[in-house]
Amino acid sequence: MSRLFFAAILLTAMACSAGIPPKRATPDEGIVVRGTGVVTYLDFEGGFYGIVSDNGRRYDPGSLDEAFQEDGLRVRFSVRVLEGVMSIRMWGTPVEVIKLERADSEQEI
Repeated sequence: MSRLFFAAILLTAMACSAGIPPKRATPDEGIVVRGTGVVTYLDFEGGFYGIVSDNGRRYDPGSLDEAFQEDGLRVRFSVRVLEGVMSIRMWGTPVEVIKLERADSEQEI
């Protein structure tokens, strides 16, 4: 019994480290969050941009289009929460950007 258990643990660990890409949400899956907030540059883990919503929640979009890579930029956003996805950054909730626009203009992605 213990050999079978050990084999199952080993196979699970190998699958997790095999570079299997995370499952992306389809248009009908996942929680969609809409709001306003500020793009924030974080100078750790190589540096990256996140979004801090007006209610203080932090969202990690992975990467942002260059047009939005501006620390302190006010934005309106729609993001889809990526369920079961972990990030080495350990900052904010991993999300997929659906829509992002400057809060003072109509530019969007």
